[in-house]
Amino acid sequence: MKEQSFFRSVCALAIPVALQSMLQASFGVADQVMIGQLGAVEVAAVGLAGKFTGIFNVVNAAVGAVAGIMLSQYIGQKNPAETRRSLAVNLRVCFLLAALFTVAGVAVPERIMGLYISDSATAETAGRYLAIVSGTFLPAAGIGILSTHLRCIEKASLPLYAGLASAAVNTGLNWILIFGKLGAPALGVTGAALATLLSQLVYFVAILGMYAKYRERAESGPARPFAWGQYLSMLLPLLVSESMWVLGENVYAGIYGHLGTDAAAAMTLTNPVQSLAIGALCGLSQAAAILIGKRLGDGQRETAYREARKLLFCGWVGSMALSALIACTGHWYVRIFQVEAPIRELTRQILTAYAVVLPFKVLNMIAGSGILRSGGKTKYVMVIDLVGTWVFGVPMGLYAAFVCRWTIPWVYLTLSLEECVRLAISLVVFERRGWMNRLQA
Repeated sequence: MKEQSFFRSVCALAIPVALQSMLQASFGVADQVMIGQLGAVEVAAVGLAGKFTGIFNVVNAAVGAVAGIMLSQYIGQKNPAETRRSLAVNLRVCFLLAALFTVAGVAVPERIMGLYISDSATAETAGRYLAIVSGTFLPAAGIGILSTHLRCIEKASLPLYAGLASAAVNTGLNWILIFGKLGAPALGVTGAALATLLSQLVYFVAILGMYAKYRERAESGPARPFAWGQYLSMLLPLLVSESMWVLGENVYAGIYGHLGTDAAAAMTLTNPVQSLAIGALCGLSQAAAILIGKRLGDGQRETAYREARKLLFCGWVGSMALSALIACTGHWYVRIFQVEAPIRELTRQILTAYAVVLPFKVLNMIAGSGILRSGGKTKYVMVIDLVGTWVFGVPMGLYAAFVCRWTIPWVYLTLSLEECVRLAISLVVFERRGWMNRLQA
């Protein structure tokens, strides 16, 4: 019965998160296709604005991860007053950071975009887009924290429903406002920005309504100082880890770009598959963070350890199945695109390399973003990520590309071996159990 209860809990958390991630990835592809009809300047402008919003997303994700650690642990401790206070603190921190990004994006959008590109026309278009999209930062902050709370109280399907509504609104408004359908003016990039803003507001209102209905009510209890030292010890390593990961991804992108246009195009064509594959199994990472966090909060160390092993096994089985599917269907996938035969072949080869490293990526996602963070000792994850990306991945990628001068499939496979390094370190840390920490209220 305990086994059945555990797997029911995993499915109740993992499946909605996975579906939401996959649907957002598919709607994102649709958005890219529509914006791609506008021209090179518009496509570049939206991409450049995404670089700045990506920085905010990293910060927002770090605060959301800390919120998840605290909420799951205090729910596990059956401490509703501390759960409520943790939610309030993380909301305030997230809204404060979002407000800073919003002010910068609205006040000096063209100056920010000028840091990314020297072409004045593209910078102006990107700035116009950013000034509107910056209005999404505040609702996005609320969405992230409140969604985390709903998942922690086992209402994971609610953010999925809200995300579905938001994605549908975004896609529909993009079609109407970008191209001027149904009598609306054709606004181009401005229309795309407005669609993004309005859909995020719909998302936030829906999440807020769900939170108001299902939130746990508790007495405030006696006032006492908030443990800011404990809070910052969790948040700062995550900020460093996420920031350095994004920087590493940009270095990888630069390596691919210097291998030639065909190589860069082939890598771009694999992005939908990579997003959908990771999205299909990212729910296990969320389930690990919440379920293991609750066990640690309740003092059930052995149960937490056993369930963490089960989650890793589930991730391994699921990722092996996905790897086999990708390896077997890659030659059919590339036929979708109207590109030259050499690009198709490079894309197929990269997908084969991706199928090889996917199990390692998934296990790292479950271990690093889920299990090892659940005790609040985020320094472990920071060190593992820094070693994997900057001690192994980046140097090996540069060596493979510019010294060995290998083709992009081999370069991608070589630098992706960082996943093996990270997993080896993560498993050692996991078995030593130093991550199994119970937060103090």
